[in-house]
Amino acid sequence: MKAKKMKIKTMRPKIKKEQNSDSIMLRSFLLLITAIIVSFSIITVVAVGHQLLEISRTTSNNIIKSLERTVIDGDRDWKQWRFNSTLNTSTSYVHVRNIRQDAKTKNYYSPDAESLLKIKPQKFFLIHGLYYRPKIGFLLYNTGHAKGIHYSLWIKLDSQLKILERVIIITAIVLVLTLLTLPLYIRLIAQRLTGPLSQLTKSAEAISVKKTQTTDKLPIPATPTEVKQLAASFNRLLTNLYDKTEKEKIFVSNAAHELRTPIATIQSHVQLIQRHGHDHPEIVQDSLDYIYQEAEQTTKLIEELLTLSRADKMTLTLQKYDISQSLQKLAKEMNLLFPQQIITDIPTKIVITGHPKSIEQILIILLNNASKYSPQDSVIGLTLERSSNKLIIKVADQGRGITEQDKKHIFERFYRADDIRGSITGTGLGLAIAQQLALLNHATLRVANNQTRGTIFSLEFKISF
Repeated sequence: MKAKKMKIKTMRPKIKKEQNSDSIMLRSFLLLITAIIVSFSIITVVAVGHQLLEISRTTSNNIIKSLERTVIDGDRDWKQWRFNSTLNTSTSYVHVRNIRQDAKTKNYYSPDAESLLKIKPQKFFLIHGLYYRPKIGFLLYNTGHAKGIHYSLWIKLDSQLKILERVIIITAIVLVLTLLTLPLYIRLIAQRLTGPLSQLTKSAEAISVKKTQTTDKLPIPATPTEVKQLAASFNRLLTNLYDKTEKEKIFVSNAAHELRTPIATIQSHVQLIQRHGHDHPEIVQDSLDYIYQEAEQTTKLIEELLTLSRADKMTLTLQKYDISQSLQKLAKEMNLLFPQQIITDIPTKIVITGHPKSIEQILIILLNNASKYSPQDSVIGLTLERSSNKLIIKVADQGRGITEQDKKHIFERFYRADDIRGSITGTGLGLAIAQQLALLNHATLRVANNQTRGTIFSLEFKISF
């Protein structure tokens, strides 16, 4: 109990740490989004203010150009310009200063302009042409000159500031509303994304704690697409693991069965010798022959099991070598062992990329099977064919052939057709080993009917030039 409690105590800080980590990430994300929104709001306000200032600057330029074209050189010119001008005297102030020697009047002022200039406006150093006058507010200043006459214009920016103020207020309201709803929206999005993941985690945990292998699958959410794809991938993985486990169970069961049979035979003959060996010496030699045969069969089975186990785990170093020379040598050696004759059709100097010893082992298995299941007076064909993108090694026999039903299972471990089980010795592992070694060499092992009788096994390699 103490150890169990200690385990629980050590797990709690971990969970709390994960929660704190998620909380920190969420806060960091909120701060980032807030900074972006605030920056965007500031940029919007500055852009609107700049645009309003530029509009006022354009208006002032037009008024100055109008004054310069008029050339105010007397009272009559001033009155005529005032009459024709669209100048808003409530927001604009004009001072005309005539410095020509023949001028009768040196200064002209629009309404309230003289009063405005009694107190000198202070320049606002950040923006060109912007001034501040106490009790008046911000002013935009512009000047012009024509024929000895100076023109000064002051435009009051109250209306522009009111517009900018409204923009700031609206922006602030939108900003506050956004910042208030943003955490809820982000949390909603986070829950939408992490909710299916949490459900997947719980389902995976429930499957993992089961003591027996099951075909249970994870629930696949409709959204989001990424989680849906992840769940589907996990389900494919679970299916593959389940299939692999089932195959391993069948393999172990078959191996135990195949080993039990010769061991049982050996035990029965040992018991026979123990009971009747003294009274019937003639049975001793026969029993010893049976024991030797079964021991030899068991040894072969164990060797093939070890070979298959190594093939499941090994990786091969592939190299280029002369397959033509290797096949000719193999055919010559196997001809000495088989009652059948091996007929070859092998072009010379054909090079492939593969593992020489494992490819040789595949062909030995195929040739042994061809000899085992063929009449002694028949022939076995060993051919090498090359097409534009394939290299095919064929082993053809004139034996009993393989039914279409058996072709579906011949590469399975321990599989043997019912009509040959018990009549022809074998373990049912040879073709499974050949298939695994072919995959390690990036080759494909196929089976087909021979014409007009027998079977053809083809080992195909893809080649490129």
